[in-house]
Amino acid sequence: MTDDTSGTLDEALERLHASGPERHGWLSNHAPMAVEALVRHGQGRAVHRWLDRYREKLEEMPSAYAPITERNWREALGDPRRLADWPAYFDRELADRPWQDVLAVWWPRLLPGIAGGATHPVIRVGHAVRTLLDDPGTTAAPRTAELAHALGYWAARHDPLPPLHRRPGPTSGSAADALAAVEPIADQSGGIRERLARLTAFPTWPPTASQPARPSPSRPSRTTDPAPDGPGTPDHPADQPEEARRRLTELVRAATYRYATHGHGEPIMLVHAATAPNAVLRTLPALPRELWVPSLDAAWAASAAVTAVYAPHEPLPADRLPAVAGVTPEEVFAHAAAHGDEHAIKLTDTALDVARGTDPTALAAALHACAMIDPVL
Repeated sequence: MTDDTSGTLDEALERLHASGPERHGWLSNHAPMAVEALVRHGQGRAVHRWLDRYREKLEEMPSAYAPITERNWREALGDPRRLADWPAYFDRELADRPWQDVLAVWWPRLLPGIAGGATHPVIRVGHAVRTLLDDPGTTAAPRTAELAHALGYWAARHDPLPPLHRRPGPTSGSAADALAAVEPIADQSGGIRERLARLTAFPTWPPTASQPARPSPSRPSRTTDPAPDGPGTPDHPADQPEEARRRLTELVRAATYRYATHGHGEPIMLVHAATAPNAVLRTLPALPRELWVPSLDAAWAASAAVTAVYAPHEPLPADRLPAVAGVTPEEVFAHAAAHGDEHAIKLTDTALDVARGTDPTALAAALHACAMIDPVL
């Protein structure tokens, strides 16, 4: 991470924690995610000015409804009336235990609802965890508080996808081909909640994924049952967690590339087909390795779901993508920061994770997002 010797990130997070996670009853507060990306990529001096412009999109934290406890959390899961109660609960949990332990307990509980809140909660968790992983022993209050807000938002908006039929995946086994095989839903009207309810099937991916035991919400586990075929068989690699991380990295790259050619279907919402799985990828190092395979499965479901409900039927011709010859990643992010839209900033942040240098397709995806999304003036 770019050294934040000025304390800008912590100041920004403290400024934001009086605000709720949403506005107008549904639209997500993107500010904590955007300011983390701005600071990370050397744009810390722009953060408070950016927040001044974003202020009109912030609402106060809603009123508390009822305290959440170990006895009643199941009934409160997915209840948006508890948008203030859940962060308060996680504040107490994080005050008593290391953040990694709290995350390990709650990640498998929350993972089935990864698409809730249009995937924004898991993305916010990914940004929060990334700051904490910069210094795993940190007790910086604004950063642990941000994790409490992020986990609380996810818990309040937890919403599993409908039961889905799994169709055979592509014979190549690649993430790019799997995303290409996702069939758009016939009726792409309405908001994301209405669209997700119309999903019926996904391609199976990855082809080598095991069928992990899903931790019970009432008894979170740090282990999974052995694969039916035993370790080391073709369908169950000997090192499943590392294979899951490799596949998740592949998925983030494929979704970012696909945004370059298909993002015009819905330039804002299709950002999340890449940023949601990247949030999971960023979180893996903080999780027990036994949770990496189910994390990959959930990340694929989130990316495929967003793809299915917003993707266009035809790609953009490659010759219409922005030219990136001679453009550096630093220049691309500076362009996104000047553009100012939170979605363009977050897509660029993910694209630079993918690029790790001068990957032209990833950089083109970032510039394309800035071209398609209206700038903040």
